[in-house]
Amino acid sequence: MARLRILSGAEVLAILRGFGFAEFSQRGSHIKVRRLSGKQVQTLTVPNHREIDRGTLQAILRQASRFIPESELRSRFYAD
Repeated sequence: MARLRILSGAEVLAILRGFGFAEFSQRGSHIKVRRLSGKQVQTLTVPNHREIDRGTLQAILRQASRFIPESELRSRFYAD
């Protein structure tokens, strides 16, 4: 079974930028990214930490899967 990779906040932000998300606002170490899809606004929050806990990373993946097909995200978040 594939395991979640250990990613930093910067790496997660780079992945999301590849799908059209852009930084919208920041409060402390948490960065909100947003993209427009038609008339729908899609927003995610990413902690800008050196290493994101696996549970938090799983939650970000689950939330991003609402907007992006999980098959496209899986290769970036999981190690083979």
